Amino acid sequence: MTGSRRKFLNIFLTSSVSLGVITHTIAAQVRSTKPPPKSGEKDEDTDETKFGSKAVLEANQKDIKKSIERLFQLASELKAEVEKTDSVQVLSVAMLKKAEEIEKLAKGIRSRAIG
Repeated sequence: MTGSRRKFLNIFLTSSVSLGVITHTIAAQVRSTKPPPKSGEKDEDTDETKFGSKAVLEANQKDIKKSIERLFQLASELKAEVEKTDSVQVLSVAMLKKAEEIEKLAKGIRSRAIG
């Protein structure tokens, strides 16, 4: 029984971290693939709008990076706890709460990366 829980937590931990990294990578690729405006055409956005939008994107990127670092830290802590837990013991409430926090953080990163 505890072996299956341990296996579940390892899979959950790995998938959460992977999901966060993949989401961040995809979001960065989507942002970088925006075609530049053609030289002959006038850009629809004003410089002020671009600057505000760029500042928002930079702030969002910093927030995503900070969240990914926190996700990695939580995942590492959870992994260490799972590895040192005796296989006879039942999973602790603290470990489950940490797993839930990891899940919420990964979902938050995903939602910010998408838009």
